[in-house]
Amino acid sequence: MPTHPAAIHPIDLEHLRKLRPAHRRVHEEPLSLGGRVADRVAAGVGSWRFIIIQSSILALWIVANVLAWAYRWDPYPFILLNLVLSFQAAYTAPIIMMSQNRQADIDRRKAEQDYHVNLKAELEIELLHQKLDLLREQEIARLTKLIEELIAERRTNQG
Repeated sequence: MPTHPAAIHPIDLEHLRKLRPAHRRVHEEPLSLGGRVADRVAAGVGSWRFIIIQSSILALWIVANVLAWAYRWDPYPFILLNLVLSFQAAYTAPIIMMSQNRQADIDRRKAEQDYHVNLKAELEIELLHQKLDLLREQEIARLTKLIEELIAERRTNQG
């Protein structure tokens, strides 16, 4: 009987089984201090709590400087407030971008892992199809042989 393709690949299937646990782990290197700070700043700045607190501080700043009778540390047009907000924006934007770049790298690695897992799953499914085909061929060959034997037996019994 000719060798079926499914009979050639048991090593590949064993190799896939050994690799399976390794691809379930997420390969992330430990975060540096800068990475941890960037993630915390991005999480803090990107929250409703931050928006509410900052909006409250801005409102208090403006109200205090508009309504103050004695000491206005930043009178209208609020140049000091503008400087503080510009300073905040100058530092938070790059920190948020660092966090986003790191997250994009993690997402890219996860996508590559997903691709490899899907590729391996596709190969396993193909191997299963080949094994099913082999089993069908063997069953057909067995049934064909059985039919031929029955036909031969019937001919000998008739003759």
